Amino acid sequence: MMLALLSGPDRAAERFAIPGFQVAVANHLARRDARKALRRAATEAERMAARKRVRGIGRKAGREAAGWLAQTLLRRALGEDGLRERLAAFWADHFTALERGGPLRYAHVLYAEEAIRPHVAGRFSDMLRAAATHPLMLRYLDQARSMGPNSEAASRRPGGGLNENLAREMLELHTLGVAGPYTQGDVRELAKLLTGLSYGLKGGFRFRPDWAEPGAETVLSVSYGGARARLGDILAALDDLARHPATAAHVARKLAVHFVSDSPDAGLVGAMTGRYLATDGDLAEVCGEMLTHPAARADAPGNVKQPMDFVGSALRALGIVPAHLPAGNARKMRRLFDLPLTLMGQPRGQPAGPDGWSESDADWITPQRLAARVGWAMTAPFALRGVLPDPRDFAGTALGRMAPETVRFAAAAAETRPEGVGVVLASPAFQRH
Repeated sequence: MMLALLSGPDRAAERFAIPGFQVAVANHLARRDARKALRRAATEAERMAARKRVRGIGRKAGREAAGWLAQTLLRRALGEDGLRERLAAFWADHFTALERGGPLRYAHVLYAEEAIRPHVAGRFSDMLRAAATHPLMLRYLDQARSMGPNSEAASRRPGGGLNENLAREMLELHTLGVAGPYTQGDVRELAKLLTGLSYGLKGGFRFRPDWAEPGAETVLSVSYGGARARLGDILAALDDLARHPATAAHVARKLAVHFVSDSPDAGLVGAMTGRYLATDGDLAEVCGEMLTHPAARADAPGNVKQPMDFVGSALRALGIVPAHLPAGNARKMRRLFDLPLTLMGQPRGQPAGPDGWSESDADWITPQRLAARVGWAMTAPFALRGVLPDPRDFAGTALGRMAPETVRFAAAAAETRPEGVGVVLASPAFQRH
């Protein structure tokens, strides 16, 4: 059933639409123009008008970001295809790209909508191409400023130079893995090959041959390119990286760690790796291998839910509807979701680095972060509008056959309905998948 839904149309994206990256870009450009106007203002009236414009753009961006969060949560709560939602979040984290502030701060949501979500049931090479050429990734890892040492651009810009950020993360995080069969020489050669990948905020991705390093580059003993720089040579290298056995093993293990266990069964990882190689990186096939393998159906407790998974599954269990979320009120959305997620250790779209969020259970259940989970579980039922379920029934709904009798008893004995629901959401059993 899950695999059939994954292979079908993306109903949740159709029902709870999220726009493309250019919406955030428009806010970014508008704020930039307003700040220029503020610097040029000659009178106090002009300065006041420019400041008002800057603040207005910020409020508009905040309202839009709150709406994107609401749509994301509604997909998790009401979408019939829960596997697609988890895969979309997993792969967006695998290909982390973000902006630390300003109107582009939450543009990672729009990046994932364009570069990640369409490919979660497709070939890994297609997702790699889409992520590596997306403006947010090129901006995040400074690729757009990287120029070949012997390029035409370098001759015109003596201060420019080669940047290895994207090449290094592509080999270490996106494809072969940190222990993969590559050297610093491969990183530098790939960095030279990637020169020319760029973007314009208004026009999106573009390839700039004059910034590209002329001649051929050798990555993992394979030569790419020639006298004339071509985007096709870069894409060929990405495809080869996607097909590499080390990439297959890295991707398979990372999926198994995220969905099954921090220490996945070697046979499970081996089967997934084999399926990846046999299908040219067909991610739906790899997921199918994972879901049907005996090691994935063990009775051992599952992984601890990351905060966003915890909140999303709580909303799903509660059966919320769109009217329950204050989507148009950025302040309420921050108070109800953004601030609690930050206290739980997962500020929205702000992992510490390009390696994304931790997969270790121990990193999510610290005293402070666990207290934040319990605090949200006990207060959110009061804040969410709508009719809450009877706690005596909710324990079974939320936890199924895994519901401990102690939790059922505590939920039934609670003084109020919100407190009874909160007891279930705060229980150790609900913290795991």
